[in-house]
Amino acid sequence: MLMGLYAVVCHTGCTSSKGEEKEETTKFLVTSPLKMDTVITKEYVCQIRSIRNIELRAQEKGYLEGVAVDEGQAVKAGQLLFKIMPRLYEAELQKAEAETKAAEIEMQNTKVLADKNVVSANELALANAKLQKAKAEQSLAKVHLAFTDIRAPFDGIIDRLRLKQGSLVGDGDLLTTLSDNSHMWVYFNVSEPEYLDYKENLKSKDPLKVNLLMANKQVFAYPGVVETIEGEFNNETGNIAFRANFPNPDKLLRHGETGSILMPVHMKGALIIPQKATMEVMDKKYVFVVGKDNVVTMKPVTISAEMTDLYVIKDGLNENDKILLEGLRKVKDKDKITFDFEDPKQVIAHLKLPTE
Repeated sequence: MLMGLYAVVCHTGCTSSKGEEKEETTKFLVTSPLKMDTVITKEYVCQIRSIRNIELRAQEKGYLEGVAVDEGQAVKAGQLLFKIMPRLYEAELQKAEAETKAAEIEMQNTKVLADKNVVSANELALANAKLQKAKAEQSLAKVHLAFTDIRAPFDGIIDRLRLKQGSLVGDGDLLTTLSDNSHMWVYFNVSEPEYLDYKENLKSKDPLKVNLLMANKQVFAYPGVVETIEGEFNNETGNIAFRANFPNPDKLLRHGETGSILMPVHMKGALIIPQKATMEVMDKKYVFVVGKDNVVTMKPVTISAEMTDLYVIKDGLNENDKILLEGLRKVKDKDKITFDFEDPKQVIAHLKLPTE
């Protein structure tokens, strides 16, 4: 029994000694932040608008005699869309034409008398004025009659029909809206610091190319360009609106959609670390910094931008710091470790990093 107990104690002691030796010889991988110029992609919520989106309203009152289109239909410029009962306006035009004819006859008779000095020149001028007035009223009647045919002012897509055939239409009533979706204007808001950075980094007059992330998280097939910036900042939000123009040959985009603009932003002297070198505690990012005597200290960092596999650090680190790259869950604050150092360029080379 004594011999057996001795063997167990010896076995336990040897195992413990080997475990401590293994723990003492564990080496961690350490690197440093990399300072370099790079390009990040910033995402901005946007609103998608047609380059032309107008309301089609009745310009004359009457009954809606005909509806020649359906909702969502593509139409061509000049195509008949709606017809308001024209009989009243046809009658007004006939009356105006008759009055014009009478004024022409009166003008001719007055001219004959004026040539014979039977009537004065003033009477001839008065007859001419009556003729011109009659012609003007005739032209106005033609315009009113033309307003009973509502046609498309440009190629576009019909929206919801607000009134159906047979409805009584008032002057100015909304019938539908028409959208020209050949190109789309996409608006997104940029903060004042980002606006200043954009203007500073704009090296040429070439427009900035951007991409559109649609609501289904797919990138729109055609890139757009930033064409214009609004003239004033919004004092309440501190933002200014940018407008990008996107071609829409397949008519996939529609007026009123939402999405996100993906805009490349050039960063000078960005401090970059791998995402795997960070850990999250209570919605804050931390890294382990290796200090004097190889003691690790848990330190909070502020992230200014995020890329695939990488973070751009705003505050909390400098390029000379040594940070723990792997094994973050195996150490605690103030632990002493042994480590191998890997050059940050070699670490970043294995990750995805867009460069200028």
